[in-house]
Amino acid sequence: MNTSDFYYDLPQELIAQTPLEPRDSSRLLAMDKTTGYIVHKHFYDILDFLHKGDCLILNDSRVLPARIYGTKDGTGANVEFLLLNQIENNRWNVLTKPGKKAKSGSKFTFGNGIMKCTVTDVSEDGNRIVDFECNGNFYENLDLLGQMPLPPYIHKKLQDKERYQTVYSREPGSAAAPTAGLHFTKELLKKAEDKGIKIGFVTLHVGLGTFRPVKADKVENHKMHSEHYEITQETANIINETKKNGGRVISVGTTSCRTLESVAQKEGCIKASEGWTDIFIYPGYKFKVLDGLITNFHLPESTLIMLVSAFAGYDNVMNAYKTAVKEKYRFFSFGDAMLIAENIEPKNE
Repeated sequence: MNTSDFYYDLPQELIAQTPLEPRDSSRLLAMDKTTGYIVHKHFYDILDFLHKGDCLILNDSRVLPARIYGTKDGTGANVEFLLLNQIENNRWNVLTKPGKKAKSGSKFTFGNGIMKCTVTDVSEDGNRIVDFECNGNFYENLDLLGQMPLPPYIHKKLQDKERYQTVYSREPGSAAAPTAGLHFTKELLKKAEDKGIKIGFVTLHVGLGTFRPVKADKVENHKMHSEHYEITQETANIINETKKNGGRVISVGTTSCRTLESVAQKEGCIKASEGWTDIFIYPGYKFKVLDGLITNFHLPESTLIMLVSAFAGYDNVMNAYKTAVKEKYRFFSFGDAMLIAENIEPKNE
């Protein structure tokens, strides 16, 4: 397929700049993955589409306030650092801007000396390998100094850092939020459990590659970035029992989806596993685990809209996006949500 097949026109005013309050007040476009039939609801209605015996799989990765500003020792030049992933201990892979100020051997100070770093190497892709040193806990200092690495299409300052975190985030390491989960409140998750829906967690630390456009003309020529994942035996048991009992496995977000499908490919089934994945899911892919997907509306020509198209069918998805634009849904990270599953008509139990 051509990358251009996944283009759609999106008016700029539909790109959500701020999150809604409360979290579950976002709109919900529910679509039958087989027929393409669409229902318009709100996210707080989602339990109408979920049944006793189903399970929700959520990504509990927590976003790091990964954008920090330092001054170069000796010259005082200001340089922006964006932490991408931890290599080991206090050694990190980072982006710097301007890069020419951060040559190998350069030293920088942050927050009047709260943290310092040394650039130890420059990668082929232009990223820097940096060793940090600080007084006290690294993550506590990062939380004090850092800003949320909001996507480039969000131009308004985030007033509350926690609104770019899910209410169940607990494992720090992401450079971007698993945004489908931003719609859930603790109360809504409790209602789901009370209805007999199992809740399981995976961890996939989201990299900034999630925002990088697909530059290849042909979809299959795109090279995916790599991200670290982990699934516990407890979550594996929840998924396997759900499948055994005829329930549906519903992934909250493309990151949870990629984790489950990566484990199924690697292990042949779902069991405790961790590692790195660069799985690229696009139309033609045969899903091994997923029965349903909760997701946001994604950028044109992105790997994420390709994944959703693989799950629900290209024509169904592109029609849903066209409908969402017409109905003035809010798009991208702080935008509205989609639920894709079979038999999406509400069922009272």
